[in-house]
Amino acid sequence: MTLPTTTAAWTIPADASSIHNLTKQTLPLPALGPHQVLIRLRAACLNYRDILVATRSPNYPGNHKPNLTLGSDGSGIIHATGPSSKWAGREGVKVVLHPNSWLTGDVRNMRLDRVYGAFDQDGTLAEWKVADDERVVEFGGHLSAGESSALLTAGVTAWSAIREGMDGRLDGNLGQYEGSFSEKRLEGKTVLTMGTGGVSCFGIQIASALGAIVIATSSSDSKLEIAKSLGATHTINYANTPDWDEEVIRLTKGKGVDQVLEVGGAQTLIKSINSTRAGGLVSLIGILSESGTLPKEVIPAVLFGGKIVKGCVAFSRDITAEFVQFTGEHGIKPVIAKEYGFDEVVQAMETLQKGEAVGKVVVNIGEE
Repeated sequence: MTLPTTTAAWTIPADASSIHNLTKQTLPLPALGPHQVLIRLRAACLNYRDILVATRSPNYPGNHKPNLTLGSDGSGIIHATGPSSKWAGREGVKVVLHPNSWLTGDVRNMRLDRVYGAFDQDGTLAEWKVADDERVVEFGGHLSAGESSALLTAGVTAWSAIREGMDGRLDGNLGQYEGSFSEKRLEGKTVLTMGTGGVSCFGIQIASALGAIVIATSSSDSKLEIAKSLGATHTINYANTPDWDEEVIRLTKGKGVDQVLEVGGAQTLIKSINSTRAGGLVSLIGILSESGTLPKEVIPAVLFGGKIVKGCVAFSRDITAEFVQFTGEHGIKPVIAKEYGFDEVVQAMETLQKGEAVGKVVVNIGEE
């Protein structure tokens, strides 16, 4: 079999300061190593991180190489394998790519400079990609290529955060999943989600599937209807109810929620803490609001409430594989806001940058 030696890819120039600087070009493919596979990519899913990297924003660390290929999330099929690859003989299998080099164990094994689409790690907005065996996860399930690519950063982040709420330990280790995926492990618990972005949409579906009462917030009544369709029990329009933390307390009969999936960042953190029960968990996932001086109430609210505020920074390959299995068990589908063709990456990034999309923005790279 003659293998391709180049790939079309969307790259970030050295002097990029805008998403409109993204450039489609042809790049050489690295040689296929003994424990690697060549993936024909079918779809890539965009994340807010991609905007930060594409604009070389100081809000995301790293000296990203010139002409870096953007994108952390991708799905495709195995086209060829290295001579010693564990995937040998599995050509044609549908897969998703685990975005980082953290394979197993706890967060100490996470390296930010080994995540696709940043630093010197070329990403998934390309037609072809050579990947290490261990970063490939089989997915032959119920989703399209675009939908399966959307499982990764948003879906597995939400899954990892909820898993930490169920099985996490204070030393950073995550225990084995207890029971079967069909069990209602969150029955009697309450989870608060914020907005209708990718992480929050997945969070609603996951928590609901596990039996939790879900309270969802948004500034739009139409988006809250979508949240209800995904499994939210209660909804709060924070544009109409600016003191939404007080409404959360009312809905929980004065107790507060067991866990918050906090994606807003500095400007919403205190309200998330206020919404949490004594001893509860705030999973800090996003930085969508501008950083600033934290309100003076934060420390006493955490201290005297015995509450936990925990950063959620990526996830392991084991957790990715676990979530793929969980979605199949429950028939979970990502909410796709809009899909674009491979020549429309800039338009896709514009949609993402506006921040108005419900769910994920996907770029289709090839035919199913």
